[in-house]
Amino acid sequence: MKQDIHPEYCLAAVKCSCGNTFETRAIVDSMSVDLCNQCHPFDTGKQKLVDAGGRVDRFKRRLEKADPGHPRSRNDVRGDPTTPRNDVMAGVTYATGPRP
Repeated sequence: MKQDIHPEYCLAAVKCSCGNTFETRAIVDSMSVDLCNQCHPFDTGKQKLVDAGGRVDRFKRRLEKADPGHPRSRNDVRGDPTTPRNDVMAGVTYATGPRP
């Protein structure tokens, strides 16, 4: 077996964002976590909103900056939503005649 290839395995202090601290064994001295057994929704039975990095806020900002005149907007692609579908298809002709 090769010598000195395995990392040093020691006690590590873990600190949660809720303030709970505990020790475990790891290859680092300390680590911080967002959820632990004291604050995780599965363990507490309470719902907790965990928004990693403000994903919802980033989406809303991107949506506000979107160009309303862009050709992929809903009204440009599908026509006026108040127009009945029959009026949109009025210029379409279908082949009629006996079936083979």
